[in-house]
Amino acid sequence: MRRPPRAFDGTHGTKQITSDRKRDFMIEFETYKQKLNNMRPFLEDLGMALDLDGARREIEALEKKTTADGFWNDLSASQKVLQRLKHLKSKCASHAAMARQWEDLHALCEVALEEEDDSLLPELTEGYASLEDTLEKARLQTLLSGEYDPNNAILSFHAGAGGTEAQDWAQMLFRMYTRWAERRGFSYKVLDYLEGDEAGMKSAVVLIEGENAYGYLRSESGVHRLVRISPFDASGRRHTSFAALEVMPEIGDDVEVNIRPEDLKVDTYRSGGAGGQHVNKTESAIRITHLPTGVVVACQNERSQHQNREVAMRMLRSRLIEIKEREHFDKIEDIKGVQMKIEWGSQIRSYVFMPYTLVKDHRTGYESGNIGAVMDGDLDGFINAYLKAEATGNWAEK
Repeated sequence: MRRPPRAFDGTHGTKQITSDRKRDFMIEFETYKQKLNNMRPFLEDLGMALDLDGARREIEALEKKTTADGFWNDLSASQKVLQRLKHLKSKCASHAAMARQWEDLHALCEVALEEEDDSLLPELTEGYASLEDTLEKARLQTLLSGEYDPNNAILSFHAGAGGTEAQDWAQMLFRMYTRWAERRGFSYKVLDYLEGDEAGMKSAVVLIEGENAYGYLRSESGVHRLVRISPFDASGRRHTSFAALEVMPEIGDDVEVNIRPEDLKVDTYRSGGAGGQHVNKTESAIRITHLPTGVVVACQNERSQHQNREVAMRMLRSRLIEIKEREHFDKIEDIKGVQMKIEWGSQIRSYVFMPYTLVKDHRTGYESGNIGAVMDGDLDGFINAYLKAEATGNWAEK
């Protein structure tokens, strides 16, 4: 983007413009120059919030680890080091790229003002909007400071009362969040899926893998309400349906959780739904009930019963830790498995298809009339509004 000043020879330099037009475009460029000057301290503050100096020191220490003898002896540990190294380098590189973009735009302003060249205005306008958007996204990342915010996220979907209509709504939410994951470049894996009686699904569990997946998606936990003309009602009446989403971080094996074998009830069953050659042939699916709390987890995606049990136990550990952290319990043994009511009055967000189109978050007041885009995974506006409200305490009136 950076350009050297152009030579002015009277024929190939800037074109002659009226004095009024000259004054107008100079005002525009001076305005952008001032905006960029005001943005500079924000960019520097962002670097401090991201602790770039600390990140560089950690990068140096981790790189020394990678060259040490025996680094590859423990493959699991070495992979964690490399993943951390990649994350830190990406953070530093992103901030450096923003700083370079700021310098390029500032230089562009100087060139335009020196040469009185209004043809550079579209490039400056587009570049400034892009940098502003990138800075806002980076600022939101600094709000993801929770202990488990960087982790992958486990999403559990549950249809509310209402039969086929509610089960169809649960599947619509399932699609919405997997589309959101795809839009962000995240990957996802279906761990458990229970089909509906006629359409949709009764429940499902999905693992979404990506940087800060839990930090972004923890705001989505709660009851979601749908209002529409039901495609399953021959009379064409309007229906209200509910589905619940639970979000928990995927907890690694390095976090200790005391789960006693005698507190577990383990059931095996045949997998259901689409899933390949192993589905419905053997009882490889696993359902584990933690008796003291009533927490139930299930997995049917993996190829063997042993693998499904491992995944289910990871889910159980994650669920117990998530409840412990949320309710501030001192011990896992104190946890009580309290289920949210999937009904009117408990929803965090409403999706209205009829008589108008609107998606509204009842906690932040953020809303969107483009319900088609939202159902295709355009959720960043809702997630960002929650993170901002959480940071400032600026919640919508109930």
